[in-house]
Amino acid sequence: MSTDRHTPRRILVTGVGAAPGFGLSRSLMRLGHTVIAADANPLAPGLLLPTALPRTIPLASDPDYPSAMAHLCRELAVEAVVAGIEADLAPLTHMADQLDADGVRLWLPRTWSVSACTDKALFHKVLTEHGIATPRTWQPQTIDQVPDGTELVVKPRHGHGAQNIHFVRRREHARALCELVPKPIVQERIYGREFTADCLVDRTGHASVILRSRDLVKAGLAVVSTTFDDPNVRDLVVQTLRAVGARGLCCVQGFIRGDGTITITELNLRIAGGFPLTEAAGADLVGQMVNGLFGLPVDHSRLTYRTGMFLTNYIETLAFGDLAELTAAVKGEAQ
Repeated sequence: MSTDRHTPRRILVTGVGAAPGFGLSRSLMRLGHTVIAADANPLAPGLLLPTALPRTIPLASDPDYPSAMAHLCRELAVEAVVAGIEADLAPLTHMADQLDADGVRLWLPRTWSVSACTDKALFHKVLTEHGIATPRTWQPQTIDQVPDGTELVVKPRHGHGAQNIHFVRRREHARALCELVPKPIVQERIYGREFTADCLVDRTGHASVILRSRDLVKAGLAVVSTTFDDPNVRDLVVQTLRAVGARGLCCVQGFIRGDGTITITELNLRIAGGFPLTEAAGADLVGQMVNGLFGLPVDHSRLTYRTGMFLTNYIETLAFGDLAELTAAVKGEAQ
């Protein structure tokens, strides 16, 4: 039997209602793998992907999440689980020993690394300690320390995408929003050329980095993007990955300012929504992730890419159907 990415696997992908999990599911299926598409929302679009095995799961914050995931993995002979959204990272990390005992692969870094990447205040602290430029950050109780004239972003300390993010120009507006945004932090607003780095960090810590500019962003997703190369950006991305101990598939976001300085804004321990451009530019991102997921060597020579490649996204109508039939299918009750 083949022991590389071409061996068909049964892989459960969470968060298939969002672009990262949706796109990852499609890419895995194109490689010949069986995808168990999972989401808490029974109308998540990824549950409707042709050939996917759709299942609803509890929210990551639900106490029943671990038992439901363990049951699903046993029921469907799942060989590996890949998180498509941040919320699933912490509970999956805590389940690592149980999943391993059941023969289910999981490729995530240490618990501390997950916390550093999902807590924006902690991420700022870690990067600052390592001398990596990142937006100035304040807690709600320290808003008075914000310098006059600083444009600000109010956002949840935890969370993903562009949810509950607000841009303001005055401290008093930021203070008011802190009463509305759940567990908020306040950050300096950064301008410049926005970029995403699609990364795969093998088990030795060696990273491949594919850079793409976020030329047009809507609701947190790059709908127009272009691949490029910049050794200074790539080096800072690698420093960021090392600072938080990242492993596996992840993405780093930041800005190249008008004066050429580079600022890192976040690191997600999951695939990015715009990663199809990386694969279209020649990088075998998902295929090599599967290798690493199953303990095989990552071939970094397969993670090179062409610059000047572009991607455009649009919203498509995926399916129509009967709600009752769909609900039965995603609960595993369809006959």
